[in-house]
Amino acid sequence: MGLGLDALRLSTIVGAFLGSLWSSQLIAQEQTKPIIAWAPKPAALAPYVAPNRPVWRLAEILAKHGREQDWLETVVNTRDFIGQWISLGPKEKTKTVFYADDKVFWVVQSGQMRVTIDGIAPFIASKGFVVEVPFRVPYSIETVSAEPSLRFEIRPSGEAPIYPLSEKPMPQPGVQYIQAKFTGRGTYDKINHPYLDFWKDIVQDGGSVPGSFIVRDDHTALGIIRGNAAPLPPDSNWGHFHENFDEFWFVAEGTQDFLIEGEPLIHASQGDIVFAPSGRWHRASFGGTGMSTRFPIFSRPGDLHFFQVDAKLGD
Repeated sequence: MGLGLDALRLSTIVGAFLGSLWSSQLIAQEQTKPIIAWAPKPAALAPYVAPNRPVWRLAEILAKHGREQDWLETVVNTRDFIGQWISLGPKEKTKTVFYADDKVFWVVQSGQMRVTIDGIAPFIASKGFVVEVPFRVPYSIETVSAEPSLRFEIRPSGEAPIYPLSEKPMPQPGVQYIQAKFTGRGTYDKINHPYLDFWKDIVQDGGSVPGSFIVRDDHTALGIIRGNAAPLPPDSNWGHFHENFDEFWFVAEGTQDFLIEGEPLIHASQGDIVFAPSGRWHRASFGGTGMSTRFPIFSRPGDLHFFQVDAKLGD
């Protein structure tokens, strides 16, 4: 009688597991099954609002600042993010800060910096490092090279920095700093890490990265897409568009080609920033010769891509 009950329980458990597996497979199929609908697209192209522009050339920014060592240039400003080029002179150090509800991350373009993140052993970041700091985790940066360190930093838009009690807050327009307490902070996980050394971890391996995330949560995403040069897609391939958010890219390696609705074809090189406003068709492809890489940056990682009806998903 006991064996009969055990067998019945085992049969029930196995049946429930197989049923759950079958249900999960059906859900996965439904998630990837193409659906055709009437997609809302602006009747007029969303404008570029300064400082946003189709492409910011790194060479032009460097020429603008000449021999300056400490400078800042805002090149992206959206509802979700502010993206800035920040140069920090030799031996200069930032104050220790953190942000309330969203992570901060940056790509190192040149020089070397010592990054100190609370709870993580300090490390030296150089060209190609992608550094990530979770929300409410204090961090600071110090240039340790003989040349300035230059980084492209993405922070939450509209959030003033928070300072530990050991720091004196920098004045912020419209903000007064008071003492208050809070609980909770962000953490790292299997996707999000203190840093990725792009040139060592990706380029030296020599392989392609068809599409994956190195920064991701429910609000923020930075992907990595690497591949070999390929023929330019036909003009009939418009790519895709997003209804609710802008997308921009950091060209991490080589040359990338971008076609954005209403703009001529853009050939972008390492360090350039390309921007597509919400609602505009856009397409990115591997240009030049050899390997090239782009880091797409956008909000809402469960993002909806609207494709042409006759396109293959992923085009």
